[in-house]
Amino acid sequence: MVKFIWHNGEVPATLKVKQVYGLLFTKDGRMLVRIEKAPSGKNYSLAGGTPEAYDKDLEATLRREVIEEVNTKIDKPIMVGYQEVVLDDGKSFAQARMVALIKEIGEKLPDPDNGEIYERLLTTPEKAIDYINWGEVGKKQILEAKRLAQEKLGLSEFSDVEEYV
Repeated sequence: MVKFIWHNGEVPATLKVKQVYGLLFTKDGRMLVRIEKAPSGKNYSLAGGTPEAYDKDLEATLRREVIEEVNTKIDKPIMVGYQEVVLDDGKSFAQARMVALIKEIGEKLPDPDNGEIYERLLTTPEKAIDYINWGEVGKKQILEAKRLAQEKLGLSEFSDVEEYV
């Protein structure tokens, strides 16, 4: 059975990063959640994706993916940590998580990878935990991102107004 283990901090050089996702905050402390249509209704997630060979680093991957998926520009992201995915055969890889402030949310545009236009919801970090529904590992990611947003990005308030943008 695949295991997911959360680690705060930088990804070790020995662990390959297969995904980079952003925990993106507005200046009033709301988090951006990406929503895609799914057969069962809606799938809530973070914006991000797979590093490409032409990406300079994880930051470049995140910036590119956030533009492609939710047409959003961000300030310099900070590493939150990584989700270690341990496969049945014992091999593992990392899914990096970075926190950043949103500079600008543009109009909704199709994702160049699949043509889908994602809905975007600004919500509280606590509600994002429920929407994304990644269990205890997801909760740890979001709460650590909120802590870093306060400590490193200077967020001092967290609006409880939900808004589709």
